[in-house]
Amino acid sequence: MEKELELLKENLQMELKNCTKEADCLNVKSKYVGKKSRIMELLASLKDMSVEEKRQYGSLINTTKKELENIVSEALENLENKVEVNFDDTVDYEVESGSLHPVTIIAKEVTDALKKMGFTIVSGPEMDSEYYNFEALNIPKDHPARDMQDTYYLDNDKLLRTHTSGVQVRAMEKYGAPLRICVPGRVFRNEDLDASHENTFFQLEGMVIDKNISIENLIGVMQELLREVFHKDVKVRLRPGFFPFTEPSYELDCSCLICDGKGCPTCKNSGWIELVPGGMIHPNVLKAGGIDPNVYNGFAFGLGLTRLAMMKYKINDIRVLNSGDVRYLEKFRID
Repeated sequence: MEKELELLKENLQMELKNCTKEADCLNVKSKYVGKKSRIMELLASLKDMSVEEKRQYGSLINTTKKELENIVSEALENLENKVEVNFDDTVDYEVESGSLHPVTIIAKEVTDALKKMGFTIVSGPEMDSEYYNFEALNIPKDHPARDMQDTYYLDNDKLLRTHTSGVQVRAMEKYGAPLRICVPGRVFRNEDLDASHENTFFQLEGMVIDKNISIENLIGVMQELLREVFHKDVKVRLRPGFFPFTEPSYELDCSCLICDGKGCPTCKNSGWIELVPGGMIHPNVLKAGGIDPNVYNGFAFGLGLTRLAMMKYKINDIRVLNSGDVRYLEKFRID
């Protein structure tokens, strides 16, 4: 065990020496301390060890994990210090007009389409409580679904919201039923970064509460919405899913428009992109919002605005959208 842990540190340091940019370091970090890394496997194996083995290896594994993280942090800091910025303020620079971000454009198109269908735009805090982000959405403290939405916990007992779904109960408490809202906004997850995953991205929550609502109403809204955004009929599929705050739950996938459904790194070679998870609102969530589930029901969906922008503008790497590199935004520039 000790030799394996030492080898992990040595291999990490060796790979980091070959990194010349931040993205390379983050990829190496994902390999050595990400969710599927060897060190995480060793941590998970502690539960199966005897008391004596836990006493012998538990502290060692945890200490090694922290050392690996410190090695990566130091490498990132060294890279940052190597960057030299030279600016000559005597040169007359030509300043071009700015542009809207692709996600901003998509968010407006989506909200405009939903407003035509009678939805009201509301907002909620990015720094939220565990109650609204998890517990009010039928995700108690010991629920395994929390592992699917690992986030950043703050010193003030708050957290960075993992989805815009936390506004569901806030809206029910404020407006009651019937209700038809959409909630665009930024969300955060502690993710391993790759072409289709980021730690900061944008979602839009949609929710309809009324009498005699069915899943057909959700499908109809989604088809009309995607038709408005893409200006054409888009191939979609509906498959069973699991979300604690909806029952039954579904995943609505969109045929990958980057590769035309043939398979690419963005869609993980499946030809499909998970775009709109949703379903019928769980009675416990209605109760948390002060609404009688025996009188009202409804549906909710979470639309990935960032992924939708990737599909519409054929952007094959989600990290581009948060990079700040204006070269990728040139085609959105306002002339």
